[in-house]
Amino acid sequence: MALRLYTYFRSSAAYRARIALNYKGLDFEPVSVHLQRKEHRTEDYRQLNPQALVPALDDDGTVIPQSLAIIEYLEEIQPLPALLPSSPQDRAIVRAMTQLIASEIHPLCNLRILVYLKEQLGQNEEGVNAWYRHWIAEGFGSLETMVGRHSGDGKHCFGTSITLADVCLVPQMLNARRFDCDLEPYPALRRIDADLCENEAFAAAHPSRQPDAE
Repeated sequence: MALRLYTYFRSSAAYRARIALNYKGLDFEPVSVHLQRKEHRTEDYRQLNPQALVPALDDDGTVIPQSLAIIEYLEEIQPLPALLPSSPQDRAIVRAMTQLIASEIHPLCNLRILVYLKEQLGQNEEGVNAWYRHWIAEGFGSLETMVGRHSGDGKHCFGTSITLADVCLVPQMLNARRFDCDLEPYPALRRIDADLCENEAFAAAHPSRQPDAE
Protein backbone atom coordinates (compact mmCIF):
# COMPACT_ATOMS: atom_id res chain seq x y z
CA MET A 1 0.00 0.00 0.00
CA ALA A 2 1.35 3.44 -0.92
CA LEU A 3 1.94 6.06 1.72
CA ARG A 4 -1.04 8.40 1.98
CA LEU A 5 -0.47 12.01 3.01
CA TYR A 6 -3.40 14.07 4.25
CA THR A 7 -2.42 17.52 3.14
CA TYR A 8 -3.53 21.01 2.18
CA PHE A 9 -1.69 22.89 -0.52
CA ARG A 10 -1.13 26.05 1.52
CA SER A 11 -0.19 24.41 4.83
CA SER A 12 3.49 25.00 5.53
CA ALA A 13 3.61 21.93 7.79
CA ALA A 14 2.23 19.76 4.98
CA TYR A 15 4.67 21.47 2.60
CA ARG A 16 7.53 20.21 4.83
CA ALA A 17 6.24 16.67 4.69
CA ARG A 18 5.87 16.79 0.90
CA ILE A 19 9.46 18.02 0.53
CA ALA A 20 10.78 15.19 2.70
CA LEU A 21 8.79 12.55 0.83
CA ASN A 22 10.04 13.89 -2.49
CA TYR A 23 13.63 14.18 -1.32
CA LYS A 24 13.66 10.58 -0.17
CA GLY A 25 12.06 9.41 -3.40
CA LEU A 26 9.02 7.92 -1.67
CA ASP A 27 5.78 7.55 -3.63
CA PHE A 28 2.72 8.84 -1.83
CA GLU A 29 -0.93 9.54 -2.47
CA PRO A 30 -1.94 13.11 -1.53
CA VAL A 31 -5.39 13.42 0.05
CA SER A 32 -6.63 16.99 0.28
CA VAL A 33 -8.10 18.25 3.56
CA HIS A 34 -9.32 21.77 2.83
CA LEU A 35 -8.65 23.93 5.87
CA GLN A 36 -10.65 26.96 4.72
CA ARG A 37 -13.70 24.73 4.29
CA LYS A 38 -13.01 23.26 7.75
CA GLU A 39 -12.73 19.72 6.39
CA HIS A 40 -10.17 19.02 9.13
CA ARG A 41 -12.91 19.47 11.73
CA THR A 42 -15.24 16.80 10.37
CA GLU A 43 -15.90 13.76 12.51
CA ASP A 44 -14.42 11.45 9.89
CA TYR A 45 -11.14 13.31 9.88
CA ARG A 46 -11.04 13.58 13.67
CA GLN A 47 -11.40 9.82 13.82
CA LEU A 48 -8.36 9.55 11.60
CA ASN A 49 -6.35 12.31 13.31
CA PRO A 50 -7.66 13.43 16.72
CA GLN A 51 -5.54 16.60 16.51
CA ALA A 52 -7.63 17.67 13.49
CA LEU A 53 -4.60 19.16 11.76
CA VAL A 54 -2.59 18.53 8.61
CA PRO A 55 -0.44 16.83 7.68
CA ALA A 56 -1.07 13.25 8.71
CA LEU A 57 0.71 10.29 7.16
CA ASP A 58 -1.03 6.92 6.78
CA ASP A 59 1.41 4.05 6.36
CA ASP A 60 -0.57 0.85 6.02
CA GLY A 61 -3.11 1.84 8.65
CA THR A 62 -0.76 3.55 11.09
CA VAL A 63 -1.59 7.25 11.07
CA ILE A 64 1.18 9.62 12.14
CA PRO A 65 0.27 13.28 12.82
CA GLN A 66 2.66 16.22 13.13
CA SER A 67 5.08 17.10 10.36
CA LEU A 68 8.29 16.63 12.33
CA ALA A 69 7.18 13.23 13.62
CA ILE A 70 6.36 12.28 10.02
CA ILE A 71 9.74 13.41 8.72
CA GLU A 72 11.66 11.66 11.51
CA TYR A 73 9.67 8.52 10.71
CA LEU A 74 10.64 8.81 7.05
CA GLU A 75 14.26 9.23 8.14
CA GLU A 76 14.02 5.92 9.96
CA ILE A 77 12.30 3.89 7.26
CA GLN A 78 14.30 5.47 4.40
CA PRO A 79 17.66 6.56 5.87
CA LEU A 80 19.13 7.71 2.57
CA PRO A 81 19.36 10.39 1.44
CA ALA A 82 19.69 11.54 5.03
CA LEU A 83 18.09 14.66 6.44
CA LEU A 84 20.11 14.55 9.65
CA PRO A 85 23.91 14.60 9.93
CA SER A 86 25.83 11.64 11.31
CA SER A 87 27.31 13.09 14.50
CA PRO A 88 25.18 13.68 17.63
CA GLN A 89 26.40 17.28 17.97
CA ASP A 90 25.56 18.13 14.37
CA ARG A 91 22.17 16.45 14.62
CA ALA A 92 21.43 18.54 17.69
CA ILE A 93 22.25 21.79 15.89
CA VAL A 94 20.05 20.85 12.93
CA ARG A 95 17.21 19.95 15.29
CA ALA A 96 17.65 23.27 17.10
CA MET A 97 17.29 25.18 13.83
CA THR A 98 14.31 23.04 12.92
CA GLN A 99 12.58 23.65 16.23
CA LEU A 100 13.24 27.38 16.00
CA ILE A 101 11.05 27.35 12.88
CA ALA A 102 8.56 24.61 13.68
CA SER A 103 8.18 25.20 17.45
CA GLU A 104 8.86 28.93 17.82
CA ILE A 105 7.78 30.73 14.65
CA HIS A 106 5.16 28.50 13.08
CA PRO A 107 2.83 27.91 16.08
CA LEU A 108 2.42 31.66 16.56
CA CYS A 109 1.74 32.32 12.90
CA ASN A 110 -0.44 29.48 11.70
CA LEU A 111 -4.01 29.78 10.47
CA ARG A 112 -5.90 28.96 13.65
CA ILE A 113 -3.92 31.57 15.64
CA LEU A 114 -4.57 34.26 13.05
CA VAL A 115 -8.27 33.39 12.98
CA TYR A 116 -8.41 33.57 16.79
CA LEU A 117 -6.77 36.98 16.77
CA LYS A 118 -9.46 38.22 14.39
CA GLU A 119 -12.57 36.47 15.63
CA GLN A 120 -12.00 36.27 19.37
CA LEU A 121 -9.65 39.16 20.12
CA GLY A 122 -11.06 41.61 17.61
CA GLN A 123 -7.87 42.37 15.74
CA ASN A 124 -8.19 43.90 12.30
CA GLU A 125 -6.10 42.90 9.30
CA GLU A 126 -3.38 45.41 10.15
CA GLY A 127 -3.12 44.08 13.69
CA VAL A 128 -2.94 40.45 12.57
CA ASN A 129 -0.25 41.27 10.00
CA ALA A 130 1.77 43.16 12.60
CA TRP A 131 1.61 40.12 14.88
CA TYR A 132 2.78 37.83 12.08
CA ARG A 133 5.66 40.07 11.02
CA HIS A 134 6.85 40.52 14.60
CA TRP A 135 7.26 36.78 15.18
CA ILE A 136 8.87 36.21 11.80
CA ALA A 137 11.43 38.89 12.64
CA GLU A 138 12.07 37.44 16.10
CA GLY A 139 12.68 33.96 14.71
CA PHE A 140 14.48 34.78 11.48
CA GLY A 141 16.90 37.11 13.26
CA SER A 142 18.11 34.25 15.43
CA LEU A 143 18.11 31.78 12.55
CA GLU A 144 20.18 34.11 10.37
CA THR A 145 22.89 34.10 13.04
CA MET A 146 22.80 30.32 13.45
CA VAL A 147 22.99 29.75 9.72
CA GLY A 148 25.95 32.14 9.50
CA ARG A 149 27.77 29.95 12.00
CA HIS A 150 26.87 26.55 10.63
CA SER A 151 26.30 26.74 6.86
CA GLY A 152 29.24 25.26 5.06
CA ASP A 153 28.55 26.64 1.61
CA GLY A 154 25.95 29.40 1.86
CA LYS A 155 23.45 27.12 0.12
CA HIS A 156 22.25 25.10 3.10
CA CYS A 157 21.30 25.94 6.67
CA PHE A 158 23.84 23.45 8.00
CA GLY A 159 26.95 22.06 6.36
CA THR A 160 26.93 21.41 2.64
CA SER A 161 23.89 19.18 2.13
CA ILE A 162 20.13 19.31 2.61
CA THR A 163 18.95 18.77 6.17
CA LEU A 164 15.72 18.93 8.09
CA ALA A 165 16.40 22.62 8.76
CA ASP A 166 16.26 23.35 5.03
CA VAL A 167 13.03 21.40 4.72
CA CYS A 168 11.46 23.66 7.33
CA LEU A 169 12.98 26.92 6.10
CA VAL A 170 11.54 27.01 2.58
CA PRO A 171 7.83 26.81 3.57
CA GLN A 172 8.32 29.44 6.27
CA MET A 173 10.01 31.77 3.79
CA LEU A 174 7.07 31.40 1.42
CA ASN A 175 4.64 32.26 4.19
CA ALA A 176 6.72 35.26 5.18
CA ARG A 177 6.48 36.56 1.63
CA ARG A 178 2.72 36.01 1.59
CA PHE A 179 2.47 38.38 4.56
CA ASP A 180 4.86 40.93 3.03
CA CYS A 181 7.47 40.47 5.75
CA ASP A 182 10.68 42.39 5.30
CA LEU A 183 13.29 39.76 4.41
CA GLU A 184 16.12 42.19 3.59
CA PRO A 185 17.77 41.68 7.01
CA TYR A 186 18.24 37.96 6.28
CA PRO A 187 20.56 37.65 3.26
CA ALA A 188 21.79 34.17 4.24
CA LEU A 189 18.25 32.82 4.53
CA ARG A 190 17.28 34.40 1.20
CA ARG A 191 20.28 32.87 -0.59
CA ILE A 192 19.61 29.43 0.84
CA ASP A 193 15.90 29.61 0.02
CA ALA A 194 16.57 30.66 -3.57
CA ASP A 195 19.00 27.80 -4.09
CA LEU A 196 16.77 25.17 -2.50
CA CYS A 197 13.76 26.22 -4.55
CA GLU A 198 15.67 25.11 -7.65
CA ASN A 199 15.88 21.57 -6.27
CA GLU A 200 13.13 19.41 -7.78
CA ALA A 201 12.18 17.82 -4.45
CA PHE A 202 11.37 21.29 -3.13
CA ALA A 203 9.90 22.61 -6.38
CA ALA A 204 7.51 19.67 -6.77
CA ALA A 205 6.24 20.22 -3.22
CA HIS A 206 5.43 23.90 -3.82
CA PRO A 207 1.78 24.78 -3.10
CA SER A 208 1.20 25.91 -6.69
CA ARG A 209 2.01 22.44 -7.98
CA GLN A 210 -0.40 20.53 -5.75
CA PRO A 211 -3.61 18.90 -7.07
CA ASP A 212 -5.74 21.00 -4.68
CA ALA A 213 -4.03 24.31 -5.46
CA GLU A 214 -6.40 27.27 -5.89
